[in-house]
Amino acid sequence: MDKLVIFGTGDIAKLAHYYFSRDSEYEVTGFTVDKAYMTCDVFLGLPVVDFEEIMNCCPPETHKMFIALSYAKMNRVRAQKYFKAKEMGYELATYVSSRCTFLTDRPVGDNCFILEDNTIQPFVEIGNNVTLWSGNHIGHDSVIEDHCFITSHVVVSGHVHINKYCFIGVNATLRSSIAIARETLVGAGTIIMKDTVEKGVYVPQRAGLFQKKSDEIEL
Repeated sequence: MDKLVIFGTGDIAKLAHYYFSRDSEYEVTGFTVDKAYMTCDVFLGLPVVDFEEIMNCCPPETHKMFIALSYAKMNRVRAQKYFKAKEMGYELATYVSSRCTFLTDRPVGDNCFILEDNTIQPFVEIGNNVTLWSGNHIGHDSVIEDHCFITSHVVVSGHVHINKYCFIGVNATLRSSIAIARETLVGAGTIIMKDTVEKGVYVPQRAGLFQKKSDEIEL
């Protein structure tokens, strides 16, 4: 089994430890974070090492790494650590759940986190450092470029091109044959019917409180 160090000690790192330990051929041997963010020496029963010292105990010759960070600052925080780890010589691990429907024959990039119940249709291309949370549909011939985060129950129709550093919120729907421009933020429940603009933020109208109480409504 390949030895794996996880960058992070938050919720995503906790989940990465769970998935890699139970559904991959990696052995998680420890965690690492920047010294300024170290709050403990042990996490989930494994040692936590200062990132500046990680090469001394877990060198890239014997360990791989996974950057378990969120979509903060439109995925740029995760991307910064991704590039730093590669600069240090680490090969970055990818996790693809055995419980997703994975039909594309295109290779997935490194440091991807693809969870259960995703349906990834034929001819889909997925770049580096991409997170697909659980339960998404990625339509045929679509492209997801590097450093994107797609949450849960998102429908990406066929021939959609998602550019770098995008965030797609829960239950969003992207119609077929459109381009999601670089650094687009698509809010939860949004329906996108045409190309977006770079750094655009798209949100739906929110539900309002009705004037009657629930016991005044006849169902």
